[in-house]
Amino acid sequence: MSRKAKTKKPAAGRLSHYREGGEVNMVDVSAKAVTTRTAVAHAFVRMAPRVVRAVRSVKNPKGNPLEVARIAGIAAAKRTSQWIPLCHPLPITHIDVTASLCKDGVELHSKVTATAQTGVEMEALVAVTCAALTVYDMCKALDKGIEITDVYLLEKSGGKSGDYRRAGSKAAGPRLGK
Repeated sequence: MSRKAKTKKPAAGRLSHYREGGEVNMVDVSAKAVTTRTAVAHAFVRMAPRVVRAVRSVKNPKGNPLEVARIAGIAAAKRTSQWIPLCHPLPITHIDVTASLCKDGVELHSKVTATAQTGVEMEALVAVTCAALTVYDMCKALDKGIEITDVYLLEKSGGKSGDYRRAGSKAAGPRLGK
């Protein structure tokens, strides 16, 4: 005999992925409205000047890390529910990942959109994280000391919780209004 678990709405200030007894729970979104939801995320890959020069001149043993990172980020966003156990698989309608070479590394942004019952923040974060890991993988032959930093959500729109914009966020990369 199976017993259906309680799926009460969490009280304010409580984590939504836990039941009353503390067991982990995938949130039931079936009663939520289907709306267009978009999220933009950021990551940075800090590297030594000689590695930046090698990337700029595409003198890397594995090819152009920025283009491979873009494609890896797009592919990863589509598989977020396989990376993060309690994420819902979503019908993503658009993914954009940008990789910009800076004086001290690579700045990455992702923008993900879906028309769904839950947001795409995790998909945007997975996209930039995977892109950053790919830059590391593509450049590690030149320097093992490369750092992945500053992974965060820049902004999101849609859904019941409304819009969010990170305080002090830069205007670089894909924006919600574009």
